[in-house]
Amino acid sequence: MSSLAVVLARQLDSRFFYLFLPDCVDFAAMSDMTVQMQARQEKFIKIALSWPNILTYARIAGVPVVSACLLYGGDTARWIALAVFVVAAITDFFDGYLARLWSQQSSLGKMLDPIADKLLVAAILIVLAVDNTINGIHIWAAIVILCREILVSGLREFLAELQVSVPVTQLAKWKTTVQLIAFGFLIAGPAGDKVLPYNTEIGLAGLWIAALVTLYTGYDYFRVGILHLANED
Repeated sequence: MSSLAVVLARQLDSRFFYLFLPDCVDFAAMSDMTVQMQARQEKFIKIALSWPNILTYARIAGVPVVSACLLYGGDTARWIALAVFVVAAITDFFDGYLARLWSQQSSLGKMLDPIADKLLVAAILIVLAVDNTINGIHIWAAIVILCREILVSGLREFLAELQVSVPVTQLAKWKTTVQLIAFGFLIAGPAGDKVLPYNTEIGLAGLWIAALVTLYTGYDYFRVGILHLANED
C-alpha cells in the first residue's frame, strides 16, 4: 500500500497521499538517490554516444555488410565489401586515437573494441572460406589466425582477473597491419584479379605471413598466462 501511495503522490502531485506514508520515510534521501541515478544515466549515455564508441559501433555494423556482400557475390558486391572493410579498418585506428586525444577512454570502449576486431576478423575469414577465396592448404592459415584470436581472448580475460595487463608489442601491431592488407586483397578477390594480376595470390601470401607472425605473438600471451597460472597454483 505504501509503494502505491508513493507512485500516486508523484504522478498527481497531491500532498493528501503522503498521509498514508510511514513516518520513517526519508524524502530527502529518496530525492538524492533519484538525482544520483539520473546523473549516472546521463553519464552513461554521454559515454555510449561519444565519437570513439560510435566509431566502434560502426565497425561492428560493418561486419554483416561485408559478409553479405561477399556471400552475394559478383564484382560490384566485392568492391562494396572492400570499401566498407577499409572504412572499418580506419575506425579501428581512430576510435582509440580519439579516445586518448579527447580523454574519452571508457570501460565500454575497452570492452567493445577487441570484440569488434575479433568479429570482423572471424567473419571475414569464415566468409572467404565459404566462397572459396581461401581454399585448400590456405585454410590452415585462417585456422591459425582464428585459434590465436580465441586463445588471446581467453588469456586476456584470465589475466584481467589477476589485474595483469599485457601490452601490445610492435610486432603484434605489424601483424595486424599485414593481416588487414591481406584481407583487403582477398576481399577484392576475383574482381581484383581483373585489375591487378595475382591479386588473390598476394592476399594469400599476406595471410600466411600474418599467420606465422600470429603464432609468435600468440605464444607471448600464452607464456605470460602460464607463468601467472603457475604462480597462482
